[in-house]
Amino acid sequence: MNKLLKILYNCRKATFMIEKRMVKPLTFQENIELRLHLVTCGVCRLYIKQSQKIDLMVKQILKNTPPANIRLDDDFKKELKVRINNELNKS
Repeated sequence: MNKLLKILYNCRKATFMIEKRMVKPLTFQENIELRLHLVTCGVCRLYIKQSQKIDLMVKQILKNTPPANIRLDDDFKKELKVRINNELNKS
């Protein structure tokens, strides 16, 4: 029961599972936990819609642009890593 309460109030875990299920199937337990969380969390339901839209847009871009033509500047990559780490370490 304690695990159940944790997911009900844990958007970070829910968003991780939302992204994970776009790549591979969730376990039975993860699926149940995510569904329970989504019943109570409108923010994560909105996140799903936004994430799906972003995923579709990226797939369309990659479909129209050969991978060899996509290059990220090294400074941009470094800055992106710093920003991601800062966000992950906020809590």
